[in-house]
Amino acid sequence: MPHADMLLVEDDAALAELLTFHFTREEFTVRHTPDGEEALILAKEKVPDIVLLDWMVENLSGIEVCRRLRRDPGTANVPIIMLTARGEEEDRIRGLDTGADDYVTKPFSPRELIARVQAVLRRVRPALAGETLRYADIEIDTVAHRVRRDGDPIALGPTEFRLLRHFLEHPGHVFSRERLLDSVWGQNSDIELRTVDVHIRRLRKAINEGGRTDLIRTVRSAGYALDAEGRI
Repeated sequence: MPHADMLLVEDDAALAELLTFHFTREEFTVRHTPDGEEALILAKEKVPDIVLLDWMVENLSGIEVCRRLRRDPGTANVPIIMLTARGEEEDRIRGLDTGADDYVTKPFSPRELIARVQAVLRRVRPALAGETLRYADIEIDTVAHRVRRDGDPIALGPTEFRLLRHFLEHPGHVFSRERLLDSVWGQNSDIELRTVDVHIRRLRKAINEGGRTDLIRTVRSAGYALDAEGRI
């Protein structure tokens, strides 16, 4: 599986070290905190591809962290797997009802957890599961950096490629200019907001050449989204 960013929220230092080792070996970038409140800050600073969240962590319970991540539009769609020693059915249901995508009861083997993480990522983030990402009649080869629409090759600059890939990874999701700056240019970028509009125009021109349907919607006072149906 291609590179993915993981946020690990676990207050057992030995277990956190073990999981960091195994997931790093699987080419994940792992950010770790034992603190529920800090987890929310880290997730807001850089939205992870997946969250491994222990039920019992410092300052803020895993259930509450999960609830708040789901409430924030920026992290509402991030997959969450809860880790816990609680095995009762009622607790599992509570975790899933709060918004967790999966639930793993301790003790577990690292191999089992890696498999569960990869299964969730394949389901909710198809771009992380293979080389080709598709939406409507457009597709990206994420390894070869090739873009096609209805089978025809499209030439994109590096920034437009990253923009399109980001949209394809989150179809239908509305992104503000600030969020796109963080995700595509990086958090420390000093690029002006209007630069986002310039690159959106370039991307539109490239993928809509020949009078094709515009897949990128401008959402008034909100930002941009990839939406073939135009129902945002």
